[in-house]
Amino acid sequence: MDVNSRDADRVEKGFDPEEKEEYDKNNKEVKGAETSVEQIFESQEVPSWRKQLTMRAFVVSFALSILFSFIVMKLNLTTGVIPSLNVSAGLLGFFFVKTWTKILHKSGLLKQPFTRQENTVIQTCVVASSGIAFSGGFGSYLFGMSERISKQSGDTGGFKNLSLGWIVGFLFVVSFLGLFSVVPLRKIMVIDFKLTYPSGTATAHLINSFHTPQGAKLANFLWGFFQWFFTAGDDCGFANFPTFGLKAYKNRFYFDFSATYVGVGMICPYIVNISLLLGGILSWGLMWPLIETRKGDWYPANLSSSNMHGLQGYKVFIAIALILGDGLYNFFKVLSRTLTGLFYQVQGGQTLPVANEPAPDTSKNLTYDEQRRTQLFLKDQIPTWFSIVGYVTIAVISTIILPHLFHELKWYYILVMYIVAPILAFCNAYGTGLTDWSLASNYGKLAIFTIGAWAGSHGGVLAGLAACGVMMNIVSTASDLMQDFKTGYLTLASPRSMFISQVIGTAMGCIVSPCVFWLFYKAFDDLGLPDSEYPAPYAVIYRSMSTLGVQGFSSLPKNCLLLCYVFFGAAILINFVKDCLGKKWGSFIPIPMAMAIPFYIGPYFTIDMCVGSLILFVWEKINKAKADAFGPAVASGLICGEGIWTLPSSILALAGVKPPICMKFLSRATNQRVDTFLGS
Repeated sequence: MDVNSRDADRVEKGFDPEEKEEYDKNNKEVKGAETSVEQIFESQEVPSWRKQLTMRAFVVSFALSILFSFIVMKLNLTTGVIPSLNVSAGLLGFFFVKTWTKILHKSGLLKQPFTRQENTVIQTCVVASSGIAFSGGFGSYLFGMSERISKQSGDTGGFKNLSLGWIVGFLFVVSFLGLFSVVPLRKIMVIDFKLTYPSGTATAHLINSFHTPQGAKLANFLWGFFQWFFTAGDDCGFANFPTFGLKAYKNRFYFDFSATYVGVGMICPYIVNISLLLGGILSWGLMWPLIETRKGDWYPANLSSSNMHGLQGYKVFIAIALILGDGLYNFFKVLSRTLTGLFYQVQGGQTLPVANEPAPDTSKNLTYDEQRRTQLFLKDQIPTWFSIVGYVTIAVISTIILPHLFHELKWYYILVMYIVAPILAFCNAYGTGLTDWSLASNYGKLAIFTIGAWAGSHGGVLAGLAACGVMMNIVSTASDLMQDFKTGYLTLASPRSMFISQVIGTAMGCIVSPCVFWLFYKAFDDLGLPDSEYPAPYAVIYRSMSTLGVQGFSSLPKNCLLLCYVFFGAAILINFVKDCLGKKWGSFIPIPMAMAIPFYIGPYFTIDMCVGSLILFVWEKINKAKADAFGPAVASGLICGEGIWTLPSSILALAGVKPPICMKFLSRATNQRVDTFLGS
């Protein structure tokens, strides 16, 4: 009786330090044979989907959502390069809850152990919430609607004054559609097509093995606090250290001591960081200095540095050309792979599986892990009718509300988008499973041009930007949810708990992300300006795309269109050559999308990211096993440590508290003039 009771109450605890002896024993038993994760957990019962959704999980998720929203917002408003944060969310979720449960365990107050399923719920909720900081367009289409960006662009497309109220309302209306659009496809994508979803798979392996970041966060927080003391004025502090000399600093070649971007560099593949650096050298090292010598010929000499009819126009539109060339190539590549994959699935004698029907019995061909995971993944169903009713209901509500938020966005524009959106959401979710590359921003750009051109000069700029927001939110949340379903599949987390966690996380994000953005918006008066700490480069780029879709090419400076054609074609050619060379040699070819980013904002952050790559490279040469095991943890610590400091620094700026010291670097001649002036 007592034994049965204990068996019934026992749930999966994971790798507790208290169970180390048992774990070592299990390891010895499977040593020499292929390790089965689920056999290690075989004696432990998986909690029901309701028990996976705990109050402490959502409390931790909310706290981490705020932290990650600050991190994503900072990246959004500086470079626009957002690494996958799934791993970091899994790491920190485990670290915080495990620390709490250890304290409760020692005090005898622990009622429910911490399981990997609960860890997956936290990771899903945090990524869903912080994902809104990206898909919400705070550094792109939404900020591009503002008067500040409108003045920078110099167009006459109108603007919409930013307000926390309508931003929150807009996100609640459009952010849930993507979730309902792909729920019926979860079995098809994860079990039948066996799509890899590399980020989701990596996160699941991490959660299963319980790697945890330690130490780096606090030290890095203190480093951010230390740097703040020396930033009392413009161009002050370590972030403006002229590492390669003042001439290079003028062209934005310097190391700015940003631990965030060093950590991002450790996460991003080597070729991404090299591509960023090459793009910075090509643009700020060669092209912009050469074009600047044509001042007075190619563009008026009396224009300000931020005027889109001057040098700024070349920076923005050539970057757009590279982004569009790369994006369109990959869009059609992923689309063709999607259609080809579907064709072979059907030709292979398999009909497309139905989400709520069990798959044919193929257990003889499955490993123990696959049988166990498939059994539990199909156990808790989400009815297809629920998904369809949910999608249609939200689509109707948003079709009614959105035209009131954006008068330029007509109801029939929205209706057409909602008819097409599930197809694009499927393509993006399928493509992400194949390539780990979400094309959400490219689908958004497609909406900018189509809806912007459809609306024309009668509010087409704002209509295009609003349409971009609708489409980006749908396809982005769709691929995120499918990544999380893959993680849940590999950690035995219920699809129901994954879906509910995603919904709750999305709701959190619709409130947290706008509040974080509003804090930045109010704390930094120069937010969005090219030479500011937070230039928000993609806001101008997205606005310029929408303007281009409405006005055409007549507003571009001299020879800018020709250069755009050249770089658009070059992006397609580079991708084509990369694919032709195959995986081995193609991995050495730079990525045009990454090369385009420093064209506008400068290469300073690429130096940081390459330092991160160098650290990881040396570490791998010394001890590859440890680098693979602990590299993500160290990178997460670097990113999160500076992210933690971002919150108090923003609050201090908002409260008007200034740093006490300005550390500035001057040339010898300038320094002599300053000394002479001060001595007079």
